[in-house]
Amino acid sequence: MARVMLLIPSASYRAPDFLAAAAKLDVEVVVGSDRRGPLEDLQPAGQVELDFADADAGVDQIEAFARRYPIDAIVSVDDAGIRLAARASRRLELPHNPVAAVEATRDKSLLRRRLAEAGLDSPAFRLLGAGDDRRAVARQVDYPVVLKPLSFSGSRGVIRADDAEAFVGACARLGAILADPACAAEAGDLGGFILIEGYVPGVEVSLEGLLDGGRLRVLAIFDKPDPLEGPYFEETIYVTPSRLAAEDQRRVAEAAERAAAALGLRDGPLHAELRLNPAGVFPIDIAARSIGGLCSRTLSFGTGISLEELILRHAIGGAVEPPERAAGAAGVMMLPIPRAGTLRSYSGVAAAEALPLIESVTISMHPGSRVVPLPEGGEYLGFVFSRGDTPAAVEAALRRAQALLAFEID
Repeated sequence: MARVMLLIPSASYRAPDFLAAAAKLDVEVVVGSDRRGPLEDLQPAGQVELDFADADAGVDQIEAFARRYPIDAIVSVDDAGIRLAARASRRLELPHNPVAAVEATRDKSLLRRRLAEAGLDSPAFRLLGAGDDRRAVARQVDYPVVLKPLSFSGSRGVIRADDAEAFVGACARLGAILADPACAAEAGDLGGFILIEGYVPGVEVSLEGLLDGGRLRVLAIFDKPDPLEGPYFEETIYVTPSRLAAEDQRRVAEAAERAAAALGLRDGPLHAELRLNPAGVFPIDIAARSIGGLCSRTLSFGTGISLEELILRHAIGGAVEPPERAAGAAGVMMLPIPRAGTLRSYSGVAAAEALPLIESVTISMHPGSRVVPLPEGGEYLGFVFSRGDTPAAVEAALRRAQALLAFEID
């Protein structure tokens, strides 16, 4: 039986889906988390506490564990453990992407530079350091621009500026975000910089794929029917299959594969955000992981095979030729946080789930939780899932369900 270490931060939504996939594949799982598990002493081979913030310390911890309980693969379920997984896999001589390639996906300035050097469609960009004069830079850039922290995901901290005044204001807001102790710890050495990119207009899509020796196997292309034009870029609806023309979907897949090659990524899951316009196909972000949150539940292959099963099967060296995606259309709505405050209550879940084509509603924030919208926040209130015959029907069902949900936020 293969033993896989899953790097699952305590804040991750993904644990149940990966554990269920491992059980179906008869894969033994070791959970590596940033918190000590309640059964760690009783089941020492099943879980281990790791330092996600200090990769060198985390690698030493994984190596010490592997001396007692050998492991066959290390899989990070989201961004927080990607660097640790790559470095530990290198130390243990397990299959992995090059560490430098993974580092490039976690530093947006390095990612942007690698993509531009490889000749991919790319906006103009520059790096703003802590000591740079914001007002002087504001007079030098061509608007509109998008300002980003270097290491965050999910559009957190991403702000569009259309003029110099908005630019200076966005810099101040980003500075406050990066000064927050939790954000500063997450950003590490990258927290003193802001990336400035030219705004890329057009249709945005998300691609989910699996790399095998550098070859990209496209699992799904998701449309994002709500316009993402700023000033913030909160994602809401993902629907697959894409309604793009076949030729445009081919161009998206080609651009994603070229982007992975430019970064040096060769194996494992790939999540890519791209924009299309008359000038070309622009990779916006590339991640060496699968889709975040609970969104992977929209994907099913063959006779009910999950995305997590495909990822684990690939990790242990099994067959990687994925079966066809299940017939029909599927979609998810990530429920946005309308304003900051404390979530007191919510209602309408039963009514939303009773709607035709709605598969389930999951509210992931508990009453009493502090909720913070973008750009400061990085979470959603929950997820709505739908399946139907067509992408249009799925999208309409998701919007009807959202209209029935109410959240009381103080």
